[in-house]
Amino acid sequence: MTTILVTGGAGFIGSCFIRHELKKHPDYKIINLDALTYCGNIENLKDVEHNKNYTFIHGNICDKNLVRDLIKESDYIINFAAESHVDNSIKNPEIFIETNVKGTLNLLQASKELGIERFLQISTDEVYGTLGENGYFYETTPLAPNSPYSASKASADMLVRAYRETYGLPTLNTRCSNNYGPYQYPEKLIPFFISKILKGEKVPVYGDGLNVRDWLYVYDHCEAIDVVLHQGKIGEVYNIGGHNEKTNIEITRIILDAMGKDENSIEYVKDRLGHDKRYAISNDKITKELDWKPSITFEKGIKITIDWYLNNQNWIKSIENKKSGVKI
Repeated sequence: MTTILVTGGAGFIGSCFIRHELKKHPDYKIINLDALTYCGNIENLKDVEHNKNYTFIHGNICDKNLVRDLIKESDYIINFAAESHVDNSIKNPEIFIETNVKGTLNLLQASKELGIERFLQISTDEVYGTLGENGYFYETTPLAPNSPYSASKASADMLVRAYRETYGLPTLNTRCSNNYGPYQYPEKLIPFFISKILKGEKVPVYGDGLNVRDWLYVYDHCEAIDVVLHQGKIGEVYNIGGHNEKTNIEITRIILDAMGKDENSIEYVKDRLGHDKRYAISNDKITKELDWKPSITFEKGIKITIDWYLNNQNWIKSIENKKSGVKI
């Protein structure tokens, strides 16, 4: 039986990937290692917790002994584990270095010593920095991170590359655009704005709201990860994008319209420090080499996403109660 060690599997993308993998590969065993920090939520996987091929381990990727024990049981590693919120990295960069850099190093070192068939690092388009009005990020685009978060992810990417080049570790790397979909922690734009509106509050839009992001439906991303894991060429980087460029104000208006609100619900706030103007990612490589492309249109995906949050308001409330210390 093929065993995949998924780190950070109780987070947004990780939990969706585990659900996707158990459905696509019912004969695989999935070990989910997650520290359950503030954005890790074991409730995200309640629907698969009794699956005989799924095991949850509460632990940290910086725990050397635990990591070694789990790698001994595993064929593949997919590293989702990361601190990922840019605002938090500006306020407290140390934790991002601890998890995103030192944690990744720990996984790589144990994988080198014990042997692993494939090590897949999940990264972000933010490592490339920012774009002007035209052009795209390619796998060959130089890394130029502009926040402590993206710098920590770029550092991890470089460690992955170094372990491939120096030790011959069978690594792969993916870099994705902004994900959206069910189970996303409500500090990110779409679920955050939905939760604010549900509470009758205004939504805070940074600056002029014209910062552009490429949006990728999370289950399209999960399928791309599966394709890279099984078909990707060792040592390569694959960009994964949705080809759905939207300004932040466009996304805001879509959410407001879906919830019966207008622009009176918008509050423009001081722009984020070092706020990248535009991200846009090219899928040319993964499409040509691995025959993957997004299957969900933005119009369909955003409707599914908004409907999910409106139909799962208790999920949002449970997270907000946890943040405030309320026992539920």
